[in-house]
This record gives sequence, structure tokens and C-alpha cells, in this order.
Amino acid sequence: MKPLVILLLVSVLAGVGIYLIDDRVDLAVAGRVGLSAMLIFTAVGHVVFTKGMTAMIPDFIPFKTGMVYLTGFLELAAAVGIHMPALRETTGWLLIVFFIVLLPANINAAMRHIDYEKGTTDGNGPRYLWFRIPLQLLFIGWTYGCTISILAHIR
Repeated sequence: MKPLVILLLVSVLAGVGIYLIDDRVDLAVAGRVGLSAMLIFTAVGHVVFTKGMTAMIPDFIPFKTGMVYLTGFLELAAAVGIHMPALRETTGWLLIVFFIVLLPANINAAMRHIDYEKGTTDGNGPRYLWFRIPLQLLFIGWTYGCTISILAHIR
């Protein structure tokens, strides 16, 4: 829920800021600013909640702690890459793949009742997926809209 709030709030604030400074509406830029803020927030979570994030990863995947740090680093790299015109579209596609690849970890965490903030097994459980899966689809659509689609290329 927190990443969604950050995505929406920062995007709206960025959109208002762009309009006040440049007297134009630029949904793609505002969306990328919000997406970057969300990615930075979640990347920090990989460091702060390493134990819980490690528990989310399915058992068959090795080097879990390393994977948590790697995915946090990838989120930071994507937060920068989506603002670089030469890398924007490629970063957008890779970020979409990243969001798809993360879905099994979220499903695993829900099935095992993982509370990633505490690193315990008293989390929300499978009902969390009713929110998480549509949220993941929103992140994918948002990424496509502000990095790849025609909207991302309008100036």
C-alpha cells in the first residue's frame, strides 16, 4: 500500500510542479518522477527489511540475501534509467519484466503469511493477493504508459 501512495502522491505533486513551473501538463514526466520515488522507497526497503524480504523468496532460489540486495540495486538503477532518454524504453521493458518476475515472491509470501517488515509468519496471507496482483498490474501499466507508450514520447 505504501508504494502505491508514494507513486500516486509524488506523481500528482510532480505534475502540479511541472504545470506551475512550465505552464504545461506532462503526464509522462510526472509519472516517471512518481515511479522513481516509489522505486527508491522500495529499494530502501530491501536494506531495511532484508530478513523479511529474504523470507518472501521461494525456497528453490539460492543466495536469497544476495538476491534481495540485487533487486534493491536494480530498482535504484531503474529509478535513474527511466529518466535517461537513451535508456528509457529499454529500462521500461526491463522494469515490466522485473515486476512480472517479482510476482511469484509476492504469491509465496502471501501463501506463507510472511510479514516482510517483521520477518515473521503472521502476515496477511492469501487475501493480500486480492490487492497485490492488481497492484502489480497497475505498476506494469504505469511503467508502460510513462516509459514506452506514445505518451512517453510526447514533448
